[in-house]
Amino acid sequence: MNWAHVHLILNHIPLVGIGFSILLLIIAMLRRSNELINVALIFVILVALWAIPVYLTGEPTEEVVEKLPGISEQLIEEHEEQAELAFIFIEVAGALALISLIAGWYSDKLGRKLTVLTLLVLIVSGGLMAWTANLGGKINHPEIRSGASSQSSSPYQSDQDEGN
Repeated sequence: MNWAHVHLILNHIPLVGIGFSILLLIIAMLRRSNELINVALIFVILVALWAIPVYLTGEPTEEVVEKLPGISEQLIEEHEEQAELAFIFIEVAGALALISLIAGWYSDKLGRKLTVLTLLVLIVSGGLMAWTANLGGKINHPEIRSGASSQSSSPYQSDQDEGN
């Protein structure tokens, strides 16, 4: 197992976790359930914590992937820049979730306002994370790049396969 493998294994959790957390937080807020809101905020915090090793494995993954045939340095750089922005937003969402959780223990009104703010930042984070994942997928999947046709060949396809 190399860093690219570790990065790919880890990166799915925050992406799915954000979607789950957004849905759970919306349901909790609609039901006006403080207990469910607290659970949703804890999930946001866990997702933000999980995003740390995902982000930290990005650079060693680049070292592995950039040596492969058919890999575009430009796509790696686009993914890296987007990942930085997405990482900042998810960490801010996690910090806001923690602050919302603590504030809610002392003031329902302040806790609710901060929870709404957390939800808004989380939604933006989800969009940024989805776009980052899309860019990451394009690095080694030419079939999802814009302008790719069904006739385009894989960089791993042998010359013998191309003749068939």
